[in-house]
Amino acid sequence: MPVIYEPRGRAREYAPLAANLYSGCAHGCKYCYAPDVLRRSRDDFRSGIAVRSNILAELTKDARRLSGANARVLLSFTTDPYQPIEAEQRITRQAIEILHEHGLAVEVLTKGGARAARDFDLLGKGDAFATTLTFLDAGRSREWEPYAAAPEERIDVMRFAHQHGIPVWVSLEPVIDPEESLELIRRTAPFVDLFKVGTLNHHPLAKAIDWAGFGAAAETLLQALGKDYYIKDDLRAHMKRSA
Repeated sequence: MPVIYEPRGRAREYAPLAANLYSGCAHGCKYCYAPDVLRRSRDDFRSGIAVRSNILAELTKDARRLSGANARVLLSFTTDPYQPIEAEQRITRQAIEILHEHGLAVEVLTKGGARAARDFDLLGKGDAFATTLTFLDAGRSREWEPYAAAPEERIDVMRFAHQHGIPVWVSLEPVIDPEESLELIRRTAPFVDLFKVGTLNHHPLAKAIDWAGFGAAAETLLQALGKDYYIKDDLRAHMKRSA
């Protein structure tokens, strides 16, 4: 099975190509879908973290195959490229170098915060840096994402990436508190190039949220701010049903 693969379903809305360099993730996000997809318990997924077998050699083979494709590879979906293990292993840094050596651009999606800034010297205008934002309030973030970087740290790193000339986007998914998500748009708009806005999937709280109202409010705000944005299919469907 190739290391660089084509995501399916909802993930396809984020990127046409992706690679997961680690197995497991230390961030322990309560809304994470990956343990269910990979059929692992949440405790095992958070504690049983490892570099995937022979990952850099296999990544090199795939990158060579895609060389000249003018493609961008997202790191990562079912793990985080800048969880604590990366500080020692430096697999993500090496992966970025390999992808660039073969003419492929890189999209980093992480909740690792300041750890990611180490590799900003490798990223340029053809690449992108992204983070998921759910809350501004650090306490609420700790409740849902207990071991991820705090919201302010993630925001600071995005600002830093922008200052380095790296394109920046935000994943507003999951949306747990619509008002918080709207405030995150206002707060980060000056240094974010693109907002990707979704819903909350596979959680009982989703039933209590007016998704059509949130989607309309988010779109109106993003248009008023003059920002590029993408409304994910699930949210757009809610908006169309209420129109």
